[in-house]
This record gives sequence, C-alpha cells and structure tokens, in this order.
Amino acid sequence: MLQPMTEILKNAKKGGYAIAQPDFLNITMAAMYLEAARRLKAPIILGYGEEYIANSEAKNLKHLVKIIESLVEEYNIPVTLHLDHGQSFEICSKAIDAGFNSVMFDGSSLPFEENVAITKKVVEIAKPAGVSVEAELGYVGTADDINDDSKLTDPKMAKNFVKETNVDALAVSIGTVHGQYKGKPNIRLDLLSEINESVDIPLVLHGASGTGHEIIAECVKRGICKVNIYTDLVNVMEGSLRNDMKNFNSDLVSVTNNIRESVIQELETYIKTLGSENMI
Repeated sequence: MLQPMTEILKNAKKGGYAIAQPDFLNITMAAMYLEAARRLKAPIILGYGEEYIANSEAKNLKHLVKIIESLVEEYNIPVTLHLDHGQSFEICSKAIDAGFNSVMFDGSSLPFEENVAITKKVVEIAKPAGVSVEAELGYVGTADDINDDSKLTDPKMAKNFVKETNVDALAVSIGTVHGQYKGKPNIRLDLLSEINESVDIPLVLHGASGTGHEIIAECVKRGICKVNIYTDLVNVMEGSLRNDMKNFNSDLVSVTNNIRESVIQELETYIKTLGSENMI
C-alpha cells in the first residue's frame, strides 16, 4: 500500500534501522524492487526522478502514479512513491498534484537563504496534502566534482534549516558521491554524528553505491534512516546482461529473468545491511 514517507521513516528512526530507496526508470525496475522488499518483509521507498518520464512507459506523472498504485496493490508491504531530486518548486508541485506521497526539493546548489525559502514553499503545499518532504543541505555531487569541506553539511546550519523549513527528512553531505567513486571513499562518520545530535528528524544518505556495506551500517547507527541506491543496481543489471551475451544466451526469457534475480539479490543485500528486514 502507498503511504507517506513520514510514517515509514518515523518507525525506522525509532527502531534504529533504515529504509532502502532504489530509483527506478521504468515499471519493470519498480516491480523488481517491490519483489525484493516483499521477500524480506521490508518497507520500501520507490524513488523517481523527473527526467525519467520518457523511459517509464507512463504518459505523464499522473499516469505513472496510477500504474504504481495498481502495481503496489499486489504487494502487502508499506511503499512510498517519492520524487527524487526535484529541482524546482514547480516540479514538486506537479508531483504532489499527480499523487506522489513524498517529494524531495533539492536546493543543495543554492545559497542557504534561497534553499530555505523554496523548501518552505514546498512544505506549505505538501503538508495539507499529506505529502512528506525531503530536502538537502550541503552538496552531494559526483566524483568528478571538486570536493571540499564547504560542500559538507554544517551541523549548526542543519539545525537552523530544519527549524525554519519544518521538513520531514534531511539529506546530508558527509563525503558520499552520486555514481561511481574514484578512489577510496572518505566518509565523515564523525560529522554525521554531529548532525544527528543537532536535528531530531530522519537523515538521508545519497550516494550509497560503492560506499561499502560496513560503512553504510555504521551510518544507520549514527542516524541515517533512508538510503538512496541506484548505481549498484544498474551495475548488476549490466553485469547480468554481459554474462549472458558472453555465454551466447539468446533466450530473452532467461536473460530477463537473470537480470531480475540479480537486481533482487543486490537489493536484498542492501535491505539486510540497513536492518529493515522483517520490519512490517
């Protein structure tokens, strides 16, 4: 059943575990993720980026929501449909109107005051609609970005940001990156602990792929309640396809089933690391 992210994350924060948020491009990927969560009896957050609509088999956001609602009915688990990295107030508003029950406004590249102002506007229209809001403070870029401490989340600013915006969850920058790492990740666990002590809402980790399951498990202990995953899932899809091509497997049914099981197994590993297995 679809439900706001707030309730799912409240339970995660109270229980000391985290919820996986895998991003999907199309309905096939969403179904893989739901199956993994169903097998492990875990809540799940389906993340969807505004740029994916052309690949989703849906005509528009409202059509997408209808498809996901129909799909979710077959799985007896808590599910949130979440707009990931909404880049404007307008796209967040469209997602809320379409029936998403959670949105992220990503103002991480904006000045603090502008990030606060737009996030507040999103919260003001989301709360009456029963929709959860995630925001980002600090900047989680890619390995190609020039990374310095100024892009990490400042605990004092995080406290002020949460107080001023009344968001439900906060994505933080502690050294992770979107996509592939170049070199060994340098994750600031000490900073995460400081941020967690400064705010009383669930924290979100973007850029989990390649970070390492031991580090991720430690992040959960230090306040992370939601973990975004994409690159690792895409990598196992591509790896499964390459393996079948290498072995001259041209049976489309087998190729498709192998990709499906590979993704399910990868996501199951994440769910176990996050501690959300059997949490429904």
